[in-house]
Amino acid sequence: MSNTRPSQDHDPVTDKYARIAARYDTRWSYYVEATTRETLARISMQPTDRVLDVGCGTGALLDQLARACPQAQLAGIDPVPEMLGVARRRLASSIDLREAWAERLPWDDAFFDIVVSNSVFHYLRQPVVALREMTRVLRPGGHLIITDWCGDYLTCRICDWYLRLFSRAYFKVYRKNECLSVLKEAGHSKASVERYRISWLWGLMTAKVTNYAV
Repeated sequence: MSNTRPSQDHDPVTDKYARIAARYDTRWSYYVEATTRETLARISMQPTDRVLDVGCGTGALLDQLARACPQAQLAGIDPVPEMLGVARRRLASSIDLREAWAERLPWDDAFFDIVVSNSVFHYLRQPVVALREMTRVLRPGGHLIITDWCGDYLTCRICDWYLRLFSRAYFKVYRKNECLSVLKEAGHSKASVERYRISWLWGLMTAKVTNYAV
C-alpha cells in the first residue's frame, strides 16, 4: 500500500496536536469523558480480547478499557508523538502504543478481535482506505466500532463549515447516511449507525460493523 499521508514534518494534524497535547485532556475534559463513555458503552468485550484503538490520542479510551477488562491485550496508534507521550505516562507499559496512521497499521492481518476509533473520522482524508486497513487487522467475526461527530445535528454542521474554512487539519463531518455509504464502499454493507446527543448542543454517531470476511 502506498503512503497516503504527507510528510509528518508538514502534516497539519500532527502540527495541531503536537501543540496542544499537554493540555488536551484538560481543555476538552467534558468532550473526552462523554465520547469515551459513549464509545465504551457500545463495545462488547471478552476478558482476553485483543483490542486496537485507532487514533488513541492521550489514551483516555484505552485507560477505561484496561479498567473494564484488565486481562485484555490492548494496543493503540496515533501519528502524534506528543499525544502518545501523554498516553504512555497514563497507561501501563503492557499496552502496545505505536506511532502510525490509520491508513497504514503496523500489525498482521486478522490480529485483533475489536478495532475501535473515537473522534478520528473527521480528520481522515481517505476514509475508505483507513476503513479497509482497520478491517484487514480485524479477525473474521471481529467488531469495528467508530464514534464521531454527526452532521445530522445543526451545531455539527455549523462547526463543519467553520473548520473547513479555517482548519487545515480538519477534513469533514458526515451525516448518518453518508457514514453508511462510506462503510458500504469499504465493504461493510451490513453496518449499523446510531446517532445520539451528548449534550443539548452536540451530537455523535457510533457505527458498528462485524467483519464477515472468511
